[in-house]
Amino acid sequence: QEVKIFRALILGELERGQSQFQALCFVTRLHRNEIIPSESMAKLRQKNPRTVRQAEEVRGLEHLSMDVAVNFSKGAQLSSHLHNVCAEAREAIYTREEDVKFWLEKGVDGSMFEVLPQGSDVPELQRCRLCPDRWKPCICSYSLSIEWYPCMLKYCKSRDAGGKVSSYKCGIRSCQKGYTFDYYVPQKQLCLWDEET
Repeated sequence: QEVKIFRALILGELERGQSQFQALCFVTRLHRNEIIPSESMAKLRQKNPRTVRQAEEVRGLEHLSMDVAVNFSKGAQLSSHLHNVCAEAREAIYTREEDVKFWLEKGVDGSMFEVLPQGSDVPELQRCRLCPDRWKPCICSYSLSIEWYPCMLKYCKSRDAGGKVSSYKCGIRSCQKGYTFDYYVPQKQLCLWDEET
C-alpha cells in the first residue's frame, strides 16, 4: 500500500505521573523513490558492517501535521507490519488526511480512520508548549531524526575493450533526515516533553 511507519518510544517521567514509557506511531505514504528496493539491498554486500557510518547527504527537515487517528485493530489492511510495530501505541497511531485520501483511492477501508480536532475547528486549542493546564487538550509536537538510511543506489562507470562506457550498480548512497510531527492529544500530560525550557 506504499506505507511508511515511524515508531517512537519515549521514557516516562514517573515523578510526573507518567507510565514507564509512551509509544507513538506515525504512518505516512511511502513515495516510490524515497528508499531503495529491498532486492537491491540484498544483492549489495556491505564492507565493514560494524562501522559507525555518517550519512553522505543531509535531507531537509519535514514538518508533518498528523490530523487523523488510525484504529489499531483495523490497521492490518493498511500494512501487515502495523500490528507488530505499533502494538504498544494502540491509542496513539497518527496519519495525515492527504495520505488517507491516497489510500482510500487504492481501496482501503475508511472506517479505520478518525479525523482529529484541529486548531481551525477549536479556536481554544493551543500548542502544548503554550498550554498552562496539564489536563487540557492541545497540539503536541514530536521531532525525530533518522541518522542513516539507504536512500539511493550508486552507479559506477566501466569501459569495455572497445572503449564503450556502461554503468552498473556499485553501492548505496546514504541519507539523514529529520521529521517534526504535530498531532492532537486529549491532555497535555501526554506531551510533557513539548514544554518551553
